[in-house]
Amino acid sequence: MKKTGIINSEISAVVANMGHMDWLSIGDAGMPVPFGTKKIDLALDKELPSFIDVLKNVLKEMKVQKIYLAEEIKDQNPEQLAAIKEILPDVEVAFVPHSQLKKDLAKTHAFIRTGEMTPYSNIILESGVTF
Repeated sequence: MKKTGIINSEISAVVANMGHMDWLSIGDAGMPVPFGTKKIDLALDKELPSFIDVLKNVLKEMKVQKIYLAEEIKDQNPEQLAAIKEILPDVEVAFVPHSQLKKDLAKTHAFIRTGEMTPYSNIILESGVTF
């Protein structure tokens, strides 16, 4: 049994199998997931688990060099944007229309669904390297 980090076996396996510049996505309970994209559903109830809690857990094991967020988060959920920037202060941020972010989920290794109930609480993490 693992001592630290991600204990969810599906998430741990996805992160372990990623290479440089691969994508992993985390999002709110309402985000539509394209057919063919692995969905790891953690949602238990409204706000359980939260988007931020899941993001923090994934970042224990995943090196991130760039993130992709919906342009709409700036106006529709600035509190969540501030929380993301606080957790990832030195990571490049690319803003894309929400419609594009939804399409880009098809390019991710997996989508982790949280119980988050705030708008535009979705992110694509681009993996970096640790050397």
